[in-house]
Amino acid sequence: MSGSPVLLELDQLKTHFHVDGGVVRAVDGVSLTVPAGKTVCVVGESGCGKSITARSVLQLIERPGRIVDGRILWLSDGAGGERIDLAALDPEGEPLRKIRGGEIAMVFQEPMASLSPMYTVGNQLVEAIRVHLSLTEAEAWQRGLELLGHVGIPRPQRTMESYPFQLSGGMCQRVMIAIALSCRPRLLIADEPTTALDVTTQARIIDLLADLQAETSMAMIFITHDLGVVAEIADEVVVMYLGTVVEQGPVDEIFHNPQHPYTRALLASIPRMGRGAKQRLATIPGQVPHPLRRPRGCPFHTRCTEAIPGLCNVQDPPMIELGERRRACCVLHDQELLDRHRSAADAVEVRP
Repeated sequence: MSGSPVLLELDQLKTHFHVDGGVVRAVDGVSLTVPAGKTVCVVGESGCGKSITARSVLQLIERPGRIVDGRILWLSDGAGGERIDLAALDPEGEPLRKIRGGEIAMVFQEPMASLSPMYTVGNQLVEAIRVHLSLTEAEAWQRGLELLGHVGIPRPQRTMESYPFQLSGGMCQRVMIAIALSCRPRLLIADEPTTALDVTTQARIIDLLADLQAETSMAMIFITHDLGVVAEIADEVVVMYLGTVVEQGPVDEIFHNPQHPYTRALLASIPRMGRGAKQRLATIPGQVPHPLRRPRGCPFHTRCTEAIPGLCNVQDPPMIELGERRRACCVLHDQELLDRHRSAADAVEVRP
């Protein structure tokens, strides 16, 4: 892993939504890296900021949301080895438009909502190809046929002439993957691409993405809440909670030696074969806090069984480096902070 150059780096990224009731900090200081050719899975409960983080990379944030701070550093093909800060580019400008869909592509969560019902699959695929590649319409059409065949769609010609509403959810998702891969991106962002699909189709889509990645050596950010999928495809895992990264590391270490209470709670909630019929599934107590009423201190302390009163509900947890590409955001790993808290607590107890 250490030999792979960092293709994408998010540095303290903040994406906020200014609404009537206040400010929703959907992404609140997220830092993560994506090595070239590797798969980074982003996991967490619904509403933790996974999709907004992904959309922020390409500045696809709808109003009233906007990036308010941080950097999105991209190692572009045409930058001569220099990193481009995508957050500093004009969302409607030509430089970002060339990268969006060309060097970085995205497969959205709901394919039926991402494809226009007013145009055929062929129209939409050809348009995506011609935006980034200097091809005639006939050449782009031929490339579209090849792409549809490559993603496992039978009778590509018929599909090219069909409208999205004439296709199944699995077929639409394959079309979206074909569009995303049409310009040979170096990074593919897949935002829960299997959520609305049946189990068999999910497995086929995951296998397809793995095969395509092996063929093209592209990097991938895979957003999901299915930890079974994570165990199958991830090289690294980023765990998010309430707009922040709470833990990041290689997939084997995350699964076998989780270092954050939230990660441990997520893993404990996975159903396992061999459990007794009457044994209850483990759950995470409480609810995700309302985004306009974020708790003080650690955002997870209201649900954490390991929270330390007087510390976790007061102190913002530090991000602790635990090894190469391994870190966790928790006071339990800051021995100096724990010692100071214990000393202060002892002083209060002995005070006359």
